[in-house]
Amino acid sequence: MRTRKEIKERAKELLKRNIFSTEWLFVLVGLLLVGLIMSVTSSFVIGLIFIGVFAIGSTRFVLDFVRRQDEQPNIMKVFSGFTDNHLGDNIILGILMWLYIFLWSLLFIIPGIIKSYSYAMAYYIKLDHPEMEANQCITESRKLMKGHKWQLFVFDLSFIGWYIVGMLCLGVGTLWVDAYKATARAEFYRSLIGEE
Repeated sequence: MRTRKEIKERAKELLKRNIFSTEWLFVLVGLLLVGLIMSVTSSFVIGLIFIGVFAIGSTRFVLDFVRRQDEQPNIMKVFSGFTDNHLGDNIILGILMWLYIFLWSLLFIIPGIIKSYSYAMAYYIKLDHPEMEANQCITESRKLMKGHKWQLFVFDLSFIGWYIVGMLCLGVGTLWVDAYKATARAEFYRSLIGEE
């Protein structure tokens, strides 16, 4: 598996290192679109239903970009969770992940955080193996993350400095950090499965 520094360097290369590059802006707009749509769903139930669908869409959007299947990211892929013939599975995956993390969090916060890292690759697995059911994706994510949860936790912590700098720009800069982090997380997944 590649080091954290190598993964982040690869993410910067994909984003052309320039925060105003077309690639970075496309990823930013795609993630912003998902965030806006999810914030509009003020109902808890509606939000819970759509979390898996939009998570699959945004994950596909970024994963296809890092795999270079799209020369320019296609923002419409954000909605692909509705159109990929697995709408029910996408909804169930989002609900089950939320439910499991919530239940583990009832035992105190720490078990919930640990489980959220155990399940972190479930959406990526669903995209690579659409035939899998929701529980299978969660189980495979748990297996894949065995021995790597701490690594991903430290990886996420390594973005704190970027978020602080982004907040100094009236919070707007954090949007660019989100694009960088999403790209780097997709690279983390690729490294985890041995896809170089």
